Amino acid sequence: MALVKFSDQLPSLFDRLMNNDLFDWTFRNFSETNTTLPSVNIKETNDAYRLEMAAPGLKKEDFKIEVKDGVLSISSEKVGEELKEGEEFTHREYSYQSFVRSFTLPDNVEEDKIEAKYENGILCVNIPKKEEAKAKPVKQIEIQ
Repeated sequence: MALVKFSDQLPSLFDRLMNNDLFDWTFRNFSETNTTLPSVNIKETNDAYRLEMAAPGLKKEDFKIEVKDGVLSISSEKVGEELKEGEEFTHREYSYQSFVRSFTLPDNVEEDKIEAKYENGILCVNIPKKEEAKAKPVKQIEIQ
């Protein structure tokens, strides 16, 4: 029976604690303007991929969606509301938000048939698969 000293376990315990997402000091969830990037879910069905991006408070006009060289890019830029005539402020801070999220598309999609819809704070992008990429139903062969 091998005995392990408690002090031998400290480095691995400490390493596990420090590698936890709680201690992730990188900026992977922030855009260049220090605004949080919208969260994304991607679902795959037999016919398509469905990308859902949580972006509440925006309008469909605030988004720009492009496909170039097999990369789908979703971006948004929103500047705070303009001053209205007759309004007086003691203090006001303008707001500016922007982000870009890019996704490499698989080879089995129809880039020309991608559609998007924005509803209830969720941007949904439907990315249809090519016909030959769709799974074929199992064919039963009768034994004679």
